[in-house]
Amino acid sequence: MDLSIFGIQSTTTALVAVLSGLALVFLGLWLAGLIGPRSYAPQKGEAYECGIPTRGKSMVQFKVGYYLFAILFLMFDVEAVFLFPWAVIAKSMGTESILAVAVFLCVLVLGLAYAWRKGALEWK
Repeated sequence: MDLSIFGIQSTTTALVAVLSGLALVFLGLWLAGLIGPRSYAPQKGEAYECGIPTRGKSMVQFKVGYYLFAILFLMFDVEAVFLFPWAVIAKSMGTESILAVAVFLCVLVLGLAYAWRKGALEWK
């Protein structure tokens, strides 16, 4: 497998990088659990509402429209993150790059039009 397009010269190098990353993550989690503070008090399992004891149910169900709106926001936010590096080097990429991004934007605009038509962007 040729990984040179990713700046990696061999499969062994890629394997060492992935295993090193995983080892560092698990080492950090293990150390945090080892030296972190622990509390087994019964208050730990209660809902926290600014020090005021809760009355009734503390679980409130939100409308699904809020979640849908948040997911759409994140989708278009991530789209902007993908477009920024492309915009920086757009002059040197050529026509194929412009066409690829145009297709990407068309798919996103179609998704936005679908969500708009279904009423996902309306506050009711």
